[in-house]
Amino acid sequence: MKKKSILDLHRVSQEEFKHLEKIPLVVVLDNVRSLNNIGSVFRTADAFKVDCIYLCGITATPPHTDIHKTALGAEDSVDWIYEPDTCTVVDKLLAAGYEVYAVEQVEGSISLTDIELDKHKRYAVVLGNEVKGVQQSVVDKCTGSIEIPQFGTKHSLNVSVTAGLVIWDFFKQLGL
Repeated sequence: MKKKSILDLHRVSQEEFKHLEKIPLVVVLDNVRSLNNIGSVFRTADAFKVDCIYLCGITATPPHTDIHKTALGAEDSVDWIYEPDTCTVVDKLLAAGYEVYAVEQVEGSISLTDIELDKHKRYAVVLGNEVKGVQQSVVDKCTGSIEIPQFGTKHSLNVSVTAGLVIWDFFKQLGL
C-alpha cells in the first residue's frame, strides 16, 4: 500500500467548502476551556460538513494560535458564532425548530448506539466543559441527552474525542 499524497485526496478549497451542502447539525461548545479541544472540534466539523459551531461562555474564538495548532485552518472553513450564554443559543435553536441534545450522562439519556435521526430534521449537540460537563441549566432546556456508552474505569471522555464520536455518528445517519 502506498500512502496518498495531499493531491491524491482531492480536497475542496476553503471557498468551495463554504458552498457545500452541510449536514443538518450544529455543534455548541459550552464553556470548553482547552484551545486544543476547540481546534479539534473545528477540524472534525470540517471533515464531516457540520453546518456551524457555536462557541459559548469561556470558549475561546479564532483567530488564536493554539486553536489553529489543531484546527489546521478548519477554523476558517467552518462557520462559527460566539454567544456568551449557552442557554440563549439553545433557546434560539429550539425556536428555529432544531432538536437539541446535550451530550451528557443524565437520567433518561439516550445511548449514542440507539439514537435514530430523521434526515428531514435539524439537530444540535451541546458539548460541555472538560471538568464540569454541560451546565445543568443547559441540560434542562435540551430536547434530550445523548450518552456515549463506556466500559472502563473512567467516567468520561475528552471533549474532542466525544465530539468526534458524536459527529461521526450523526454524519453516518444524516450524511449527504
